Amino acid sequence: MNVDRAVMAFAGVMILLSIALTHYVSPWFWLLTAFVGLNLLQASFTGFCPAAKIFKSMGLSCGNAFR
Repeated sequence: MNVDRAVMAFAGVMILLSIALTHYVSPWFWLLTAFVGLNLLQASFTGFCPAAKIFKSMGLSCGNAFR
Protein backbone atom coordinates (compact mmCIF):
# COMPACT_ATOMS: atom_id res chain seq x y z
CA MET A 1 0.00 0.00 0.00
CA ASN A 2 1.27 3.46 -0.80
CA VAL A 3 0.43 6.88 0.63
CA ASP A 4 -2.21 7.66 -2.01
CA ARG A 5 -4.19 4.51 -1.32
CA ALA A 6 -3.85 4.98 2.44
CA VAL A 7 -5.21 8.53 2.22
CA MET A 8 -8.19 7.41 0.12
CA ALA A 9 -8.89 4.49 2.48
CA PHE A 10 -8.63 6.77 5.54
CA ALA A 11 -10.98 9.34 3.97
CA GLY A 12 -13.49 6.61 3.11
CA VAL A 13 -13.43 5.21 6.63
CA MET A 14 -13.86 8.68 8.14
CA ILE A 15 -16.84 9.44 5.90
CA LEU A 16 -18.54 6.12 6.70
CA LEU A 17 -17.84 6.63 10.41
CA SER A 18 -19.30 10.14 10.34
CA ILE A 19 -22.44 8.87 8.58
CA ALA A 20 -22.90 6.19 11.25
CA LEU A 21 -22.30 8.72 14.04
CA THR A 22 -24.79 11.10 12.44
CA HIS A 23 -27.41 8.38 12.35
CA TYR A 24 -26.86 7.01 15.85
CA VAL A 25 -25.52 9.95 17.87
CA SER A 26 -26.10 13.47 16.54
CA PRO A 27 -26.72 15.27 13.24
CA TRP A 28 -23.78 17.53 14.10
CA PHE A 29 -21.45 14.78 12.86
CA TRP A 30 -22.29 15.90 9.30
CA LEU A 31 -19.65 18.55 10.01
CA LEU A 32 -17.03 15.78 10.12
CA THR A 33 -18.17 14.61 6.68
CA ALA A 34 -17.92 18.18 5.38
CA PHE A 35 -14.44 18.59 6.90
CA VAL A 36 -13.18 15.41 5.22
CA GLY A 37 -14.64 16.49 1.88
CA LEU A 38 -13.18 19.98 2.10
CA ASN A 39 -9.79 18.57 3.07
CA LEU A 40 -9.84 16.27 0.04
CA LEU A 41 -10.81 19.20 -2.18
CA GLN A 42 -8.04 21.48 -0.93
CA ALA A 43 -5.51 18.63 -1.17
CA SER A 44 -6.41 18.16 -4.83
CA PHE A 45 -5.52 21.80 -5.54
CA THR A 46 -2.57 22.34 -3.19
CA GLY A 47 -1.05 18.87 -2.91
CA PHE A 48 -0.85 19.29 0.89
CA CYS A 49 -2.57 16.66 3.01
CA PRO A 50 -1.84 16.21 6.74
CA ALA A 51 -2.83 12.53 6.57
CA ALA A 52 -0.34 11.97 3.73
CA LYS A 53 2.44 13.46 5.86
CA ILE A 54 1.53 11.11 8.72
CA PHE A 55 1.40 8.06 6.47
CA LYS A 56 4.72 9.05 4.91
CA SER A 57 6.32 9.31 8.35
CA MET A 58 4.97 5.83 9.12
CA GLY A 59 7.11 4.50 6.27
CA LEU A 60 4.61 4.02 3.45
CA SER A 61 5.99 4.47 -0.03
CA CYS A 62 5.06 7.57 -2.01
CA GLY A 63 2.45 7.35 -4.72
CA ASN A 64 1.90 9.77 -7.58
CA ALA A 65 -0.35 12.30 -5.86
CA PHE A 66 1.54 13.08 -2.63
CA ARG A 67 5.32 13.32 -3.03
